[in-house]
Amino acid sequence: MTIATESIPGSHPTADAARPWFPSLDGLRCLAILPIVWHHSTPRQLDGVLGRGPLGVDLFFAVSGFLITSLLLHERRTTGQVALGRFWARRSLRIFPLYYLVLGAFVLHAVFLRAPGPARDHFLGSVAFYATYTSNWFLHGAVDHPIVFAFAWSLAAEEQFYLLWPPVLRLLRGALGPALVMSALVALDQGAERGWFASLLDEGLALRMARSFATPIGLGALLAIAAGAPTTAAPVRALLARRGSSLVALALVVAAAVLAWPLLPTHLAMTALVGACALRRDHLLAPVLENRVVRHVGVVSYGVYLLNVPIVSACRRLVGEQSSLLLFAVSTVASVAVATVTWRYVERPFLALRERLRAGPRRPGDAPPHDRSGPPVDVSKAA
Repeated sequence: MTIATESIPGSHPTADAARPWFPSLDGLRCLAILPIVWHHSTPRQLDGVLGRGPLGVDLFFAVSGFLITSLLLHERRTTGQVALGRFWARRSLRIFPLYYLVLGAFVLHAVFLRAPGPARDHFLGSVAFYATYTSNWFLHGAVDHPIVFAFAWSLAAEEQFYLLWPPVLRLLRGALGPALVMSALVALDQGAERGWFASLLDEGLALRMARSFATPIGLGALLAIAAGAPTTAAPVRALLARRGSSLVALALVVAAAVLAWPLLPTHLAMTALVGACALRRDHLLAPVLENRVVRHVGVVSYGVYLLNVPIVSACRRLVGEQSSLLLFAVSTVASVAVATVTWRYVERPFLALRERLRAGPRRPGDAPPHDRSGPPVDVSKAA
């Protein structure tokens, strides 16, 4: 799939004109959320491939890094800049309403329903970190009890990416500067995880901040830069924009999970899968990833991610723990059902407002938003 940049004659460029559209990425979100629900449905961390559920978070990161960077680069090409305020407003409308609703529900449950104890006290003492998306920096995790709302670490990492990456793309023109910055961040994360900075950083805030950057989100961003840069677009597309590339990349991701590859090659395989599913519209996995049910699960996956932990807990009381597979099946259906409701009544109204922000101010002679070139605006996309 090529990224079109034509605009309507007689109108000024807007970030919405011929905006990149990657429908298969919703299907990848479905593939990402299911292992996470499975992970929460098992009584303990399992060995082998059945214990690889947390890799679903990494796939989410790779999708996000690629998609957000592609959209920002498209905006810069079509308008000449990245409108930071409008970007952050759109992200806030996408992320904040459901997040703070769920966080508020957890707080009410802890205050009025949860039995007193260290887990409750730890959560209530950490609410400020969850509310400010800094739990991955400041949360005290060395505890011997379950951490309530622990899944928020990944959302904090995403929000920090949304805060810091757009100004880089605004200030550094071309592809080389942003690519160097993102490569440095990936190298910093890899070095921190491998203990390269042990002599410089103790086990404190600086090291936690260095580790908080997610390598797969950086790799997704680098792929988006490479796919759009004149000097690298051709080889990237020659490798990933073949019909069978998505199938090969998926096989590599499965092999990485089954054979317990190190994380870096696993993340590279995931990034290749994202690129193969985005850069060519008719790739071999498209019929599966763009199936109506699969896409729907991907569309509501944000809600599933936020809600599946308490739903799994409720389903466990209903069906017991004798069969993790049964618990997973029931919890998945219930999580998707509840997330569909929150999508309809919480997320979607704010997404409609977000789309109006995306279109930008109109001038006399502009075409209506639904007449712009490129694919129609689809508020179901979780971009």
